[in-house]
Amino acid sequence: MAKPDRNEVLRQLPIAIGILGGVLLLVNRYSTGDLTPSQARSDVLGVILSALLILSGLLWQKIQPRSPDAVELLGPQGFELDPDLPNPVKTELAWASHLLLTNTVTRSVVVWDRGRVLLRRGILGPNSEVKPGAIVTRVLEKQKAVYLVALNLYPGRVEFDYLPENTQGLICQPIGDRGVLILGANAPRSYTRQDERWIEGIADKLTATFEEYLLDLDDVSITKT
Repeated sequence: MAKPDRNEVLRQLPIAIGILGGVLLLVNRYSTGDLTPSQARSDVLGVILSALLILSGLLWQKIQPRSPDAVELLGPQGFELDPDLPNPVKTELAWASHLLLTNTVTRSVVVWDRGRVLLRRGILGPNSEVKPGAIVTRVLEKQKAVYLVALNLYPGRVEFDYLPENTQGLICQPIGDRGVLILGANAPRSYTRQDERWIEGIADKLTATFEEYLLDLDDVSITKT
């Protein structure tokens, strides 16, 4: 269910007052028999003020647009880590996922690397396995993140069945050339450019950690420390 915008009344208030003022001036004008010069000047001033209020309200809506409608993602809260990971990798993943969940609009985090799911955290999707589809494969091949601003508009969303089914926005960020960081948001068009740069930095940090502690083998073996 979408959350109401608490600032909507404030955005509409100048427009409503301007329209009300204009209507009252019109009623007063036609209910007055003999119009004196001072009343005429007052009416003109009132019309100008009403127009300015309406214009201010419209400009305010343009400068401060409505926030994207957020929804409650469907699924249980959870925190799952691959138990075979070395402790430094577990710590790094716990730190990174906590930052993403508390400092961005991210509500679901999945980290997949070398053919296995290393972490799921936040609102968990119905499927615990990740089978890379066309979008994830493209991210790995191009080594460039993909941001799906409104996931429900993309036919390719079916490959992300490991995220909550009503996920609104998604970022798929490469972790080196063998893994991806997949983030699900509860509102469309909600990640900013700054968020994207920050997510890229976290992925680079994870890449360095994985290269240090995880074997670069096709059999997805993992070293323990």
